[in-house]
Amino acid sequence: MEPFEYARADDATGAITEVATDPAASFLAGGTSLVDLMKLGVETPRTLVDVNRVAALAKIEDLPDGGLRLGANARNSEVAYDPRVVKLYPVLSQAILSGATGQLRNMASTGGNLLQRTRCYYFRDVYSPCNKREPGSGCAALEGFNRIHALLGTSDLCIATHPSDMCVALAALDAVVRIQGPDGERAVNINDFYIPYGIDPARENVLSHGELITAVDLPALPFARRSHYLKVRDRASYEFALASAAVALDVADGTIREARVALGGVASKPWRSREAETVLAGAKPDAASFQVAANAALADAKPQKFNAFKVELAKHTLVRALETVAAMA
Repeated sequence: MEPFEYARADDATGAITEVATDPAASFLAGGTSLVDLMKLGVETPRTLVDVNRVAALAKIEDLPDGGLRLGANARNSEVAYDPRVVKLYPVLSQAILSGATGQLRNMASTGGNLLQRTRCYYFRDVYSPCNKREPGSGCAALEGFNRIHALLGTSDLCIATHPSDMCVALAALDAVVRIQGPDGERAVNINDFYIPYGIDPARENVLSHGELITAVDLPALPFARRSHYLKVRDRASYEFALASAAVALDVADGTIREARVALGGVASKPWRSREAETVLAGAKPDAASFQVAANAALADAKPQKFNAFKVELAKHTLVRALETVAAMA
């Protein structure tokens, strides 16, 4: 690990000013991802600005429209077990609890989870070519062992998979990321927050240096009470998804009025499938409709040598998740 300076901030404005004025500074919250990458030499910040003392960032608050605001410092365990999340957004609670371990969830933050970086072997190995880590060096995964890599949202520059479980649920819920920076505040829908790898693998999201995620807003979505997160992985715990699905269905009189579908483990970002949602709207909540939706969701998949199995795995995962929600009626 490279030497670094450490500072604690008492408020968001002070933290932002300190990071914005130092090109080699980074924010530190739970540190469950950043510190790992620092140990590997993948991340080498010169200064870490700790935002854990900023109490306003840790709140979970009701919104006037019936939604919920998750502070960026709210720990994953706090969010997953919050009674409002369990009742109104079960898909989010399930997604969080399917990831990492209890100890890590006690430390990992909401904002940090949004910024979690890929588990690609080659990204984490500083001796391998990686356009994400070193732009222009190439992508070792294209010709390497790419079993865990992405099928959707990839390019000839990068096929890394976004690793988060929580963010897949947030994509299905149409969450809004609240951001504060040197130039003020802004709000970005999570489905616009991530930048496609084909543009610039090294830049993963819309944040500019010095901008801090302050909260994530969950909009009021009554039918999100009927939602589910399903994760398929190589082992039962402490493992990243090979394929996952976050779904919610609004069903009335035997017809799907609206659907929310997002996929994980198979794409370069939390993958909201508008194609599957379009198929499901107005359809019967049955196996035939779910299969058509799954086929639509994976229609643009571009499998690599070792991950072609993920196409059918993702389809089966999505169908099973949809069947689970349909059975809640």
